[in-house]
Order: sequence, then structure tokens, then C-alpha cells
Amino acid sequence: MTSHTPAAARTFSIGGEYPVHRIGFGAMRLPTGPGAARDGAIAVARRAVELGVGLVDTAHLYGWGANEELLAEALYPYPDDLLITTKVGVVRSDGPEGWAYDARPDSLREQVEHGLRRLRTEGIGLLQLHRIDPKVPVADQVGALRELQQEGKIGHIGLSEVSAAELAEARRTAEIASVQNRYNLLDREYEPVLEACEAAGIAFLPWRPVAAATPGRAGELGAVASVLGATTPQLLLAWLLARSPVVVPIPGTASLAHLEENVAAADLRLSPAQRQSLDGPP
Repeated sequence: MTSHTPAAARTFSIGGEYPVHRIGFGAMRLPTGPGAARDGAIAVARRAVELGVGLVDTAHLYGWGANEELLAEALYPYPDDLLITTKVGVVRSDGPEGWAYDARPDSLREQVEHGLRRLRTEGIGLLQLHRIDPKVPVADQVGALRELQQEGKIGHIGLSEVSAAELAEARRTAEIASVQNRYNLLDREYEPVLEACEAAGIAFLPWRPVAAATPGRAGELGAVASVLGATTPQLLLAWLLARSPVVVPIPGTASLAHLEENVAAADLRLSPAQRQSLDGPP
């Protein structure tokens, strides 16, 4: 994994078109019901943009569209330098989990149309496939998104929770601009995917970028964070930024204080010794 200079740490260009701040925002935790909690959620979304966040992540799954509608209420009309990314491929179901994969081409088209309406836009800058549907050939799923891209309804195509082999297979059908997988200092299962993204210049958007550590590891992390004058969550975000230049973490919160803390993590710089200590086994 390559190292990068502080000057390179500030932004990453999604799809070669959208230069975004290296700390994004995951909107999943924002409450969407009526009342004071919704007002607070709108304030957090707006503050994120004020702080320079250039990528805001949502999904149809988050409240079955309610999260998308909340972001539209908070942020529309969208600034030219703001990239709203949403996800499709998961639908409501009568099954025990309440949801099911559905990436059939006709269904994806319908889901994208609904997303466009909820987000109040004619084109989604980055549309991610929430999960690969095991019942549908990957080429058909990605091919449907490519057709929507050709129609101007999608700017760039992304994937979520995929293996390196699935990423390679999808790239045979369309250009992939981003991958959103679970990844953090303590959970590096998808290291091969991150390496593939770095090699290809694909944005890697870790979800759950901050994870709770075991008591022993928590003490170690807290000690390093203290030296930096930072919190442990800030340290974990700073480690992700130092891990690879293609990483754009998307921490989520409904708290203004936590939001500002997360964005400030981009200013932290780890010394080589600190990097070596943290890079050890999770």
C-alpha cells in the first residue's frame, strides 16, 4: 500500500470528475421522522456541506427512500461541488429480514427513477449497486446501470460490499468509479479489494470506518490519539486516510459535534512510527 504526502491528502477525484474532501458523510444515521429530530438531521446535513464535505452517501434502503427525501429537503438545490451518492439493488420484502436483493435490470431502472424523484434531480452523480444480486448475472446488473449512464440518469457507477473478483467481473461491463465496503483499522477483510481499487484509481469508501476495539487495543489507540491531541475515532479516520490515497471514509452521525470532530480528522498527520505501530495485525 502506498504512502502519500500531506498535500495529496485533502481531496480525491471520484470518477476523474468530482474532487471531494477525503472525509465524506454517511447519512444513514440521520433520523427522518417529523419533529425536532428531523430538524436536527437537516442541520447536520447542511453543516457537513458548510464544513467542505463534498460527498454525501445515502441509499434507498435507508428508510426506504426517506433518507433521500431528507437530504433533498436539506440540501436542494445542490451546490455544484457536492456529490450525492445513493444505492439501489435492495427492495422491501415480506420475508423475515424485511428486504431482499433485486438487481434485475427492469427493477434497477425503476429504483433509479424513484431515486431521481426523491432526490429532485435529473441525474445521480454516483449510483452504487448496494449488493450484487446472486440471482442475476453481474453483467446484466452492471449493464443496466451502464444503459442508465448512457441516458444521462447516472454519472458514475459504483459497487458495494464486493470481492476483488466481483469488482473485476463488473469492470468488464462498465467503468467502476467507487467501491463501498466495510473496512477499518480493526477489520481488514477487504484489503484485497482496497488494493485493487488503488491499482485502478477507484475510490474506496469504507463504511463503518470507526469500530470499537478490545480493551487492550483501545488503550493502545487511546495513547496514540492522546499524543496527537485527538480522539480515538479521529485517529481511526486519520489511519484510513494514510492507508491509501483512494480512501474516502464516510463516517455517519446525527450529532453536530461528532460531525465536526470527524471532518477535523483530515488535519491529523501520523508519524512513520505511529503508522508502523497501527499497521500491525488488527
